[in-house]
Amino acid sequence: MKKIFLVLFTIFTALSANAQRGLKVAYIDMEYILDKVPDYAEAKNQLEKRAQKWKQEIEVKRNEINTLKESLKVEKALLTKELIEEREEEIAYQEKELLDYQSQRFGPTGDLITQKSVLVKPIQDQVFTIIQDLATTRNYDFVFDRSSDLTMLFAAKRHDISDLIVRRLTRAAKQSQLSSKELKRLNEQEAQEDLEADPEYQARKKKQEDRQAERQRLLDERKAAQEAKRKEYKERREKLLKEREEKRNAKNNANKPKQDDAKASSIDGNDDPEPGEATDGDDPKPKSSTAEDKKEAAQKAREARQKELDERRKAAQERRAKILADRAAARKAREDAKNNNSAEPIDFRPIENSDTEETPKEEEEVETEE
Repeated sequence: MKKIFLVLFTIFTALSANAQRGLKVAYIDMEYILDKVPDYAEAKNQLEKRAQKWKQEIEVKRNEINTLKESLKVEKALLTKELIEEREEEIAYQEKELLDYQSQRFGPTGDLITQKSVLVKPIQDQVFTIIQDLATTRNYDFVFDRSSDLTMLFAAKRHDISDLIVRRLTRAAKQSQLSSKELKRLNEQEAQEDLEADPEYQARKKKQEDRQAERQRLLDERKAAQEAKRKEYKERREKLLKEREEKRNAKNNANKPKQDDAKASSIDGNDDPEPGEATDGDDPKPKSSTAEDKKEAAQKAREARQKELDERRKAAQERRAKILADRAAARKAREDAKNNNSAEPIDFRPIENSDTEETPKEEEEVETEE
């Protein structure tokens, strides 16, 4: 009772002293920690086997005493008073030995409690050392033992640091067997676990995750809006193209009767058949030429053009020959007049001829057309 009162008084004192800041509390379960330590579990099994053996010895001794009591009860009428007292003293002595043996093995200071304390004390010392380090590192105000006499009506799981203590105990047990590299990696892992177990770190991490989730939500909404706009634009564009195509088809359908009427009127107005058209006595042929007809017409046009070019080339050559002959005659006349020293002046101007002037142009045209 005094212990509980002292603990409660300490808590209230700390609460009043730390009213301006948040109170940090943690707790452990010593039984849970001891069960998780491999060395303690093995030693505990051995101790339980030894205790079971002690219980069997006590049970055998109790059965022997009960047998003596039954025997005395049966033979009491046949024994003298001195023998009865002697047997009763022997039974009392064996009962006292049994009680002493029970107290020696299972009493408050018996072998079971003593050996259990010897077994638990090193682990408890390590646990207390780890608790002091954690309390200093994480600024814990109180650390309780859930398995002790102090009654805890409620304890949130986030304040339980038993697993953390078990990990540190395991690391301390394996520290001598690990290499420096493995020990470094284990320390880094433990530091990360300590950081993740820190409530302040968890609060910051949760806040950061919430911000990232909000940012992702905004990005998704923006992307969805862009997709909706793109889809709306595509539908509007397809609708406009469809309307434009319908208008074009309607316009073509409206112009088609007019073209048919004009074709019919042109056919009715031409009584005389044109070259290439079919007469009443001839076989009807379609007005549109086939590919062979077009090719044949193009060939005939090229032949006619070539014939015209040949004729023009021949006429140009004849004119050139005539011009050259006239020039030779004029040159000869000048030479004859010079040789005869004729006093009569001779006209040395070139003979004017309309054909001569047109010859170069025609020759250029012929050469160009070629």
